[in-house]
Amino acid sequence: MRWIRTQEEKSGSAGAVDAALAVGRERDSTLPVVGKRPGSQAGTSGGAMELSGRTGRTLEVVTKASGWEWPLGLLSFLAPSLRLLLEEWMAGTSAVVGQVGPGSLGMVEEIRLRAERPLGLVCGNRDVLLRPVTADELQQTVHLISACSVYALEEEFRQGFITLPGGHRVGLAGRVVLTEGRVKTIYPVSSLNIRIARQLPGVADGLMPIVLTGGASGVASTLILSPPGCGKTTMLRDLVRQISSGRPESDWPGWNVGLVDERSEVAACYRGVPQHDVGTRTDVMDGCPKSEGMMRLLRSLNPRVLVTDEIGVADDVQAILEAINAGVAVIATAHGACLKDLRQRPALRALMEQEVFQRYVLLSRRRGPGTVEAVFDVDGRPWTDS
Repeated sequence: MRWIRTQEEKSGSAGAVDAALAVGRERDSTLPVVGKRPGSQAGTSGGAMELSGRTGRTLEVVTKASGWEWPLGLLSFLAPSLRLLLEEWMAGTSAVVGQVGPGSLGMVEEIRLRAERPLGLVCGNRDVLLRPVTADELQQTVHLISACSVYALEEEFRQGFITLPGGHRVGLAGRVVLTEGRVKTIYPVSSLNIRIARQLPGVADGLMPIVLTGGASGVASTLILSPPGCGKTTMLRDLVRQISSGRPESDWPGWNVGLVDERSEVAACYRGVPQHDVGTRTDVMDGCPKSEGMMRLLRSLNPRVLVTDEIGVADDVQAILEAINAGVAVIATAHGACLKDLRQRPALRALMEQEVFQRYVLLSRRRGPGTVEAVFDVDGRPWTDS
C-alpha cells in the first residue's frame, strides 16, 4: 500500500493544491482461496506466545526488511495455529507466495476472521483468502485479545471494538446480548476484523500549506470528506501531529490541539497512552462522545484547534458551533463522496450554510487510499492559493 506523500511529489513550480493532488498506485484483483484446514490437533489454548521457531526468525527478518514491523507485535494475539499460518505466508513459505509474497506486508490493511469461513487479508482493493478459521481458533483469539477476561473489557465488548497495543483496532460481531433493550455485550463472537494501525509521518505534507492559510486565526477550519476506507483518519492524524508539534521549515511554531478520539482510532490510546504520535501539544479525550469531549476541552484545556473524527449528528454540530464562536479552529472528518452528500445530511448542511469550514478536502482511493481529489473553499468552489 502506498499513501500519497504529496510534498515529495510536488514539482518546483506547482502550488499547494497541485501538491495535494498527487496520487498513489493502482491495485490488483482478488486472489483465490489457498491453504488447508487444520486437523483436530491444530491450535492449543494459552496466552500470547513468541513467534514460532525458525519461521518466526525468518518473519522478523522479512518484516524489518520490508519496513513494516506490525506483525511482530500483533500476531501474538492470534490463536497459535492462525499465527503459524500467517507467519508462513508472510515469510514466503505458504502456497500463496507466488502470487503475493512478503512484499505485501505494507499492503495489508485488515485481518478478517470469520468462524468456519476463510481467513481474509484485505490488501488495498484485493483480498487474500487463506484456509477456513475454526470456531475454536476464533474463540482462542478472542481470549488472547481480552487477556482471558472478557468481563474486564465489558464496555469494549458493548461498544463493539477493542484497541490493542500499537493502536490496532479489533471490531467484533456476533450474537448481541440485550438488557432492557440496550446492548450489554456480544457473545459468542463470530467475526473479528483487525484493522492494522500505521503511523505515516508526512502524509499530510501537501495539505499543510492549505490548512495553514486561515488568515488571522492561522489555521483554517477544515472538513476532510471521503467514503469509508479512503484514508481520512490517517490524514487527520498527521495534520494533528504537524499542527501540534510545529513545522520549522515553514516557521509554524505549533499550537495546543484538543483531540476528541471517541473510537480510539486517531491517537489509538492503550491504557491512556497514545500509541500514535499526535504531537507534543495535543490533549486527547479518548473514548468520549464527540460533542461532550469538545465541550470539556473548550472549558478546561484551552485548545486553539479542536479535532475530531467522523462528525454527523446534531450534537456534533452544536459543539462545533460553540468552538467556532469561541475563536477556536475545527478540523474534522465526515463520510461522503462529494459536497452534495453533505448537503443531503441536515446536520452537516447546517455547517455549510453557516460557513463554518473554510476548506473542504475530498479524498478517494482511486489510486490508493489518501488520494486527494479536490480542495474546495467555504463557498464550495475549487480552492486556489492565489
